[in-house]
Amino acid sequence: MTTAPESPRNLDYLTFVDYAVNKANRELPQVDPTAMRMVLTLHRVTSALVYDLEASVHRPHGWSWPGFRILFVLWLAGPMEAKRIAELSGNSRATVSALVNTLERDGLVTRERAERDRRAVRIALTEAGHDAIADAFRQHNEREQAWANALTKPEQTIFIGLLEKLMYGMADVAEKRRS
Repeated sequence: MTTAPESPRNLDYLTFVDYAVNKANRELPQVDPTAMRMVLTLHRVTSALVYDLEASVHRPHGWSWPGFRILFVLWLAGPMEAKRIAELSGNSRATVSALVNTLERDGLVTRERAERDRRAVRIALTEAGHDAIADAFRQHNEREQAWANALTKPEQTIFIGLLEKLMYGMADVAEKRRS
């Protein structure tokens, strides 16, 4: 927790959290400042982390964050239908469809009709796609390590446990909103 400047003119990305929590609590005393701080901080850290990964790893490879997630899912889970890629990557079906066009053009994936349902499309990594995602993920993981190293190993374990508790505790709500 930092001390926020009194004037919004003197705020930066991080001090805005303190300022926002304090101001919202003054405006609406029923606001839960702890919940607000948790969500706002989590969102800001996540945004900063994604921006860092995109800028340092994914854009140099010619990919966006959603494009990387598609390649990552295919690399680890193997060929699958676009609908399933959307589910596992957290992208919309429309995003997957648009990005697969680009990834196919770049020679990273192939697309073919699924055998069980000729209307469905099955997406697979090409050899070049496999090599590209494996190489990019090595760099990606180096950035993950840099972020994780702000915490000790025991803190990392506790943090993962808390994030999983939050994630699984809200799974039913998140599932309703994603579908």
